[in-house]
Amino acid sequence: MNRQLLYGLAVALVLVVGQMLGAELPPDLAQAAKQYDRAQMHNDGAALNRLLADDYILVNSHGVVETKAQFIAESTAPGFHLDPFTVRESIVKVWSDGAVLGGLVLASGADGGKKFRVLLRFADIWVKRNGRWQVVYTGVTRAPGAHQ
Repeated sequence: MNRQLLYGLAVALVLVVGQMLGAELPPDLAQAAKQYDRAQMHNDGAALNRLLADDYILVNSHGVVETKAQFIAESTAPGFHLDPFTVRESIVKVWSDGAVLGGLVLASGADGGKKFRVLLRFADIWVKRNGRWQVVYTGVTRAPGAHQ
């Protein structure tokens, strides 16, 4: 599996909540995003399974499509971790049953002992189904100045 796929999604929400909680997020969406943040930082496959919709799709910075199962497998692989970071240029758009959360991040961490560092712009689409917020789509693009 290409870890660039995982970086795209993991970057997408890790610490987004810290940047956006003061924005116009409904309390239940803010809580779901915070749980997703923790799940990614702690490689929590069970929480990721709950917070990602079954039809979840990631389109990474190379244009490769990945499923929920692929993302969870990669995000819980031994030797993978993300360092804390800050989301810049935050994007927050919320509707009654949907939201887009995004921004620009300089992500770093390690994958199988190999360090990485990459500048990414992302957008996550959240949908409220049956009273529950879940991520249904993530799109990631390398930003100018990106490097590994």
